[in-house]
Order: sequence, then C-alpha cells, then structure tokens
Amino acid sequence: MLNDITLGQYYPGDSAIHRMDPRMKLILTIVYIVGVFMVGNLPGYVIALAFLYIVVRISGIRFSYLAKGVKPLRFILLFTFILNLFFVQGETPIFTIGFFTLTREALSNAIFFALRLVFLVMGTSVLTLTTSPMELTDALEHLMRPLGRFHFPAHELAMMMTIALRFIPTLLEETDKIQKAQMARGADFESGNLIDRAKAMIPLLVPLFVSAFRRANDLAMAMEARCYRGGEHRTRLRELRYTRLDAYAALATAVFLMVTFVEGRLLG
Repeated sequence: MLNDITLGQYYPGDSAIHRMDPRMKLILTIVYIVGVFMVGNLPGYVIALAFLYIVVRISGIRFSYLAKGVKPLRFILLFTFILNLFFVQGETPIFTIGFFTLTREALSNAIFFALRLVFLVMGTSVLTLTTSPMELTDALEHLMRPLGRFHFPAHELAMMMTIALRFIPTLLEETDKIQKAQMARGADFESGNLIDRAKAMIPLLVPLFVSAFRRANDLAMAMEARCYRGGEHRTRLRELRYTRLDAYAALATAVFLMVTFVEGRLLG
C-alpha cells in the first residue's frame, strides 16, 4: 500500500504540462479544485473526470499510475461515505432498517463527497508529479511574495512546505524498509483487532521518528554548511516566466470552470 502513494513524487518528463510555469500550474490546480467543489451532480463529475483525463494524457503519465494513489485512501473514503449516509438528512427515503432510514439525498451526498476527495487527490498529484520540488518552492515563494510587505516569511514557509512534500516518498520508503525488517523478526501487523494492530505499530513508529529526526538534522547541517541564509539576495538557475503555453492552459481551465458552472445552473 505504501508504494501506491503518489503524492509528493516527481515524474520527470518533457510534456507540455511539465514545461508550464509552476506558478500557473499551482494556480490552475486550485481553480480545478474549486471547479470540482462547484459540481453538484453526476454529469458535472463526468466533465471533471474528462478534463483531468485529458491533462493526464498530455502530461505523459499513465492514468492508472495516478489512480493507484487513491488506493491508500480507501478507508478514509469509506468512512466519509458511511458518515454521510448516517448524518445527512433527506426527504426521499429509499428503505428503512430499524432506526436507520436511507434517503436519496444522503446517498447522493455521500457519493459526491467521496468523488470530491478522489478528484482532490488526483488533481494535486498531477501538480507534484509534473513539478520538481525546486520549481514548486519558487512558485510558492513568488505567489506569496506580496505578503512580504507585512514581514511574512514567504521563502521560509515555501521551503518548509516543499521539504515536507519532498520527504513524503522518502519516509514512505523508510517505513517500508522498517516494516519488512520487523516482519523478518516475527512482527505481525495484520492479525488481531484494531487495538492489537495499533500496539503492533509502536515498533514501527519509534525507529521511523528517530530516522526522520536524523534526516532533518542532517539536512539542517548540510544547509548550514553551504551558508544557506534564506531568500534574501538568492539567485536562481532558472527564472520563472509565463509563456503562451500557460495562457492556453489558463484558457482551457477557464472553459472547464465555465462549463461546470453553466451545467450546475442548468441541471442543478
């Protein structure tokens, strides 16, 4: 399951999506998420899926590779689905079992909320898979630069967020190694009830935290040894510039947002 997580990983390539300005990719990802949350019916989600599929095809990433990143979230999706079934009120009952009455509104809300989570994960995964950590740092810093007037540490925050995102695959790989080492010594992470499984995770979490703190200390020492002083007077190998490709991508995303809005008005 750990190998299925795609968030935070970078997929090198030379597609049109890879060549886009990271600032534009970050902005358009947010716009896409807003468009997904505007959708309130099944045709709207079909449009969102079609738009995402086209973007993934252009990026050169296999859609199956992107879809498997949703697999580790199946328990969260199932939990939110059941939660919506029980706590969302409706006026059109489907069936009643004891004190529980399933309504059509609760069922549709549970399905749509689960789909929103899926599209949220897949949309952000496209961003991280097609944008290197350094480009993502520069994009976040540029977008938050106006906040510098209020003495906001834009560069430090962008660097912190990018390092945290970059270390997700590293920590997952470390977790997999520790888990296999513990299983080779007789540890059992599968059998037993929920409490027994939680107790079995302690031998896994302790060395993982120790390894994470060790990596953080090594990174801090490496940055200090290279006289790292934050964003002040910092130069870049590649300056960010908007191109015609970014304008085409912004136009396509704007059309998607307009179509979802109009479709929601007509069929909502």
